[in-house]
Amino acid sequence: MKKLFALALASILAFSALAGCGSDKKGPDKKAGEKTKVAFVYVSSAKDGGYSMAHDLGRQYVEKNMPNVEATFMESVPEGADAERVISQLASQGNKIIFTTSFGYMDPTINVAKKYPDVTFLHCSGYKTAPNVGNYFGRMYEARYLTGIVAGKQTKSNVIGYVAAFPIPEVVRGINAFTLGAKSVNPDVKVKVLWTNTWYNPASEKQAALTLLDAGADVIAQHQNTPGPQQAAEERGKFGIGYNVDMSGAAPKAELTSAVWNWGPYYASAIQQIIDGKWKSGAYWGSMKDKVVDIAPYGPAVSEDTKKITDAAKAKIIDGSLKVFTGPIKDQTGSVKVAEGQTMSDEDLLKFDWFVEGVEGTIK
Repeated sequence: MKKLFALALASILAFSALAGCGSDKKGPDKKAGEKTKVAFVYVSSAKDGGYSMAHDLGRQYVEKNMPNVEATFMESVPEGADAERVISQLASQGNKIIFTTSFGYMDPTINVAKKYPDVTFLHCSGYKTAPNVGNYFGRMYEARYLTGIVAGKQTKSNVIGYVAAFPIPEVVRGINAFTLGAKSVNPDVKVKVLWTNTWYNPASEKQAALTLLDAGADVIAQHQNTPGPQQAAEERGKFGIGYNVDMSGAAPKAELTSAVWNWGPYYASAIQQIIDGKWKSGAYWGSMKDKVVDIAPYGPAVSEDTKKITDAAKAKIIDGSLKVFTGPIKDQTGSVKVAEGQTMSDEDLLKFDWFVEGVEGTIK
């Protein structure tokens, strides 16, 4: 998986404001008054309480705000051959725009796109493009940094547990940003990482959180698609930082905030560009300024002082005066990896394979 992500560096040359670079693609043909058919493909249930739910909320936003669009979805589609079959089926059913929302859908999307040149495909978190295929993702590390501030202010044990999916650059980048945020307000904090090697497994992800709580953590953060880790924190009377969507419903007493996706405006904008024939194939990496990533409302346990500090940092991220990965930044051994005043490039962020100082764990 790390090799796959490294290959992204050869393909992604720049991140655009919304759609990328390349030649304009003609909008889909349709009869007067006919709705444009758009389809979404999810790797888990649309009601999973996390990743796929975030994308489906974006789809619902499209339905609500674009009466000229018919937006449907296919859920719990495994990556691989099944995905290619489902994507082909959606294309053959007259869907003119198809969003494939899991990393493992990348090659199936490219394969199907070759057979349906008049359909536009947009793939989430990948790096391959084609004349009728673009990719998209967001700078979630900006939200991670802010949630790290909240966790760093909240912890009493100075031990934060982090339930992590796979040791790939996307996840490593988030852990590092979270840790930098936490250490910006609490230099003594340690972030313990436990890998589950799953994206969606409520039981194992909850158990990982329990293990971290047993190891002294009093705040649980996560890069997982289920609220299992937050539920573990709630059961133990501790605190949690959710991901993908506001997870306070699953752990109302524990939840401090969540790093959340807001896909609706992006989906609506991309669809309209395609309809208007103005869409260009390329790569999109949305930011907090774009409102693609954000943090959820604060939970009742968050103090007013913490809110003020976090809100101030958020304003600086949005206006560009705070760059999360600006040095000095040290790695786990104490060696300076990013010199003072220097900022890591997007190329470096895309191949992150080391932990910052303060993280306890290994990248296997």
